[in-house]
Amino acid sequence: MIRLLRSASAAVGLACLGSACAGASDSGHVLVEAPAGPVRGVTQDGLEIFKGIPFAAPPVGEARWAPPTAMPAWDEAYDATEFGPGCMQPGWVSQSIYTDTLPRLGEDCLNLNIWAPAEASGAPVVVWIHGGALVRGANSLGLYDGASYAERGVVFVSINYRLGVLGYLAHPELSAESPDGVSGNYGLLDQIAALEWVEDNIAAFGGDAQNVTIAGESAGALSVTYLMASPLARGLFDKAIAQSTYTISTPALSEARFGAPAAETAGAALAQALGAEDVADLRAMDAEALVEAAGRAGYLASGTVDGVVLPDQIVTIFDRGEQAPVPVIAGFNAGEIRSLRRLMPPPPADEEAYEAAIRRGYGELAETALAHYPPSDIEESMLATTRDAMYGWSAERLARDQSEIGQAAYYYYHHGYPAAEEMGLHAFHASELPYMFDNLDRLSEHWPAPPDTPDERALADAMTDYWVSFARDGHPAAEGQPAWPPYSENEAYMLFDDAPRGGRTDLLPGMFELHEAVMCRRRAADIGWHWNVGVIAPPLPAPVADCS
Repeated sequence: MIRLLRSASAAVGLACLGSACAGASDSGHVLVEAPAGPVRGVTQDGLEIFKGIPFAAPPVGEARWAPPTAMPAWDEAYDATEFGPGCMQPGWVSQSIYTDTLPRLGEDCLNLNIWAPAEASGAPVVVWIHGGALVRGANSLGLYDGASYAERGVVFVSINYRLGVLGYLAHPELSAESPDGVSGNYGLLDQIAALEWVEDNIAAFGGDAQNVTIAGESAGALSVTYLMASPLARGLFDKAIAQSTYTISTPALSEARFGAPAAETAGAALAQALGAEDVADLRAMDAEALVEAAGRAGYLASGTVDGVVLPDQIVTIFDRGEQAPVPVIAGFNAGEIRSLRRLMPPPPADEEAYEAAIRRGYGELAETALAHYPPSDIEESMLATTRDAMYGWSAERLARDQSEIGQAAYYYYHHGYPAAEEMGLHAFHASELPYMFDNLDRLSEHWPAPPDTPDERALADAMTDYWVSFARDGHPAAEGQPAWPPYSENEAYMLFDDAPRGGRTDLLPGMFELHEAVMCRRRAADIGWHWNVGVIAPPLPAPVADCS
């Protein structure tokens, strides 16, 4: 492996190795000789930045809905000075705080970006998996700029993966094509392929392939838990960060389970709705038209329990202790659902109707549910119910499960800031991202801007330092900030409010136990667990062994 950092004045007298040195003497450029082939990036403020590096062959034509395959090594220097295309996704129907300017899109989108300290060697690596409900997003959005991590000594990698119908469609014909007899999960397989590329190549960029942390928010955090559950990803990462993950029930490949049709059945129904007689017709469709039509038809992207990529329900794999044995950071935001109100049903007419609905859905657990989510403020109770059932329970369960297999787990709770509160979005979903990226000035146009004050900048510095420290050695710490003990110490958590607040234990007492009991009974009764909670919860099944 050869690293060649040159300016025009420094190039004289330095030997080149064939085509690998093409352009190596250009001012402000860096050339890295990696196993995948030579890669030319740019230097900026002491960092080396590489954009749009392909980590797998284009998933186009017959490779649409096929597992990713490795790119042949290239000989000429790959120009990695501009972001590559994002993966195909529907256009924005309406404006929201998440609306952002997307890069150019295409099916040939399996690329990654790298921010590295200049002349790094053996540095910790963070691989970022973007959110967006497995339907939207891209590794090139400004919020995900990795410079702050590289400035702190981390090699930061952000990846793309196939989205929506192109990333997660299961279909009987596709399963028949597979040597394993499975389909779906192509976006997850893309993530695994990216991790394999990192394992093979990241040392050339100064990273330590034996010290890789996977990290993501929302659907990126769900992807983190998928990767922790998948035997195909075992050994490709050493730590995990899951911000606002949601371990909801997952469709099975070939049988209806937990209230969802078989993934293959749903895929066949979608094909029929799109007027496609077979997979060949689907592959012949224009990608943009296909993505838009699938969205109009109500297609929902999800992982698939196929027995190979995902052997079982995520919660069941973790219950058996079969997940990746790695340290984790897991947490959620106080106001997750304030920006995701589509996940909430219409409110009941009054307190009496609200209480009646809770009693129908929660049976003998209704008194506990009403104590947590009282009828005295229906809106706030409904916001909290969905937040806790999806994000709070999932985060605490991940911390508990890793603790139970002897791994360090660090739990957090994030509060909001005034600009968001003024919009009724206190601590909204993803509001921690500008802070843990230390990118308060890289927000999309409609994102509520954090205050430009020394205190807010100090909070962003601290959060990023905690995340970097965890990536470096598995323990989150920040100089001059409170210690962050593991969850195993009296259910400890870190509160990120106007500043990091340590010394906290037992967040939202009883919240986890309530939603765990509901999930456990539903799983035993083959009923799904997701946003069907609160006033729209189905009648609670009877207790069974190991479920309260």
